Amino acid sequence: MPKRLFVAIDIPESTRQLLANIDPHIRGVRWIDAAQMHLTLAFFGDVAEIIDSALREKLNAIEFGAFFLPITGVGAFSAKGAPKIIWIGVGKAHPHLFQIHKRVHEAALAAGLEPELRPWHPHVTIARCRDVAPQSLRKFLKANEALDAGMIRVDAFHLYSSELTPAGPIHTRESSVHCRE
Repeated sequence: MPKRLFVAIDIPESTRQLLANIDPHIRGVRWIDAAQMHLTLAFFGDVAEIIDSALREKLNAIEFGAFFLPITGVGAFSAKGAPKIIWIGVGKAHPHLFQIHKRVHEAALAAGLEPELRPWHPHVTIARCRDVAPQSLRKFLKANEALDAGMIRVDAFHLYSSELTPAGPIHTRESSVHCRE
């Protein structure tokens, strides 16, 4: 049976709590549960079992050294002017982050998955918006555009499955790839 899979870097609990606590409680803005906050490296959608096995094998062959990433700057992705996602930025074109992203996509391609062709904008989604006027978020975004949530140490990335439920997605860690020390 196919699984919805993605690869992500976990965010430390202290950083997730800091991000959860900046919730402005604006109507139509649904803050992400802190336990679900992560930095997605690649989203694959539904993956057949045979490709899932090959993907795990290719991901486990990726070698990388630990590095630090700054978590800074709140912004929003919009569609037709209406905000859809509120995010916090990571790394500002950080070379080690982009190298892992590239290697994960190469592993996926080698396992038989189609690459994502959209440009990658690394971020942590912190809220989703539904029917929120841009002006109702303007003050919050302006006040937090330079928010500095500190640095995180990246020493692993993880393959997750995602089950969609009416209460929101449930993410389950399937496997982990740790840095070489």
